[in-house]
Amino acid sequence: MTLVRPPHWLTKTLTWVQLRVALTLALTLALTLALSQAALAADDFSVIDAKTRSVDGSILLSAEIDYRFSERALEALENGVPLTILVHLQVREQDAWIWDESLVDQRLHYRIRYKPLSERYLVSRLPGEEGGRTFVTRQAAVAALGELNDLYLISEKRLDPEQAYEVHLRASLDIEELPLPLRPMAYLRSGWKQSTGWTKWPLKKWPLQP
Repeated sequence: MTLVRPPHWLTKTLTWVQLRVALTLALTLALTLALSQAALAADDFSVIDAKTRSVDGSILLSAEIDYRFSERALEALENGVPLTILVHLQVREQDAWIWDESLVDQRLHYRIRYKPLSERYLVSRLPGEEGGRTFVTRQAAVAALGELNDLYLISEKRLDPEQAYEVHLRASLDIEELPLPLRPMAYLRSGWKQSTGWTKWPLKKWPLQP
């Protein structure tokens, strides 16, 4: 039995059609991934503003953080599950290696929770802030959660005038503070892994106080 080979022009046509199909599929996949990444980025945390200032020989930090909680996190909040934010602050030499010790390395915890009986939101710093602040709307509570005002960072006397320093800040949803039954799901699902990533900026130098 003799096999009949297709004409050369037909082979070229099929190759071109296959190429167009492959390109179309690749572009569709790329667009889908881009839209997915944009959707994830829309539900994440970001540092809007961060700055330091000197007061009586102490350097204080203020920042504004935009907490765009995922739908899963908001659903848990509305059902009475407290959400805890971990704010990680560092002061490091500008040319330090990753394994070098930081001058400042502190972790602060803030919590937002909904009280169904009073229909109010409570924002507090942990541990030990008595009562916290109460808000009628979730939007106001989340905005207050993102306000860091004049946090003590470091004494000017610990800074070498000849050395350049950086401040590092990162805020993330603390999965370890969720109720135990929720933690396995939170580790497996992307909607719970929310963070600003590291924000870094040079630490301004002020004259040392006499």
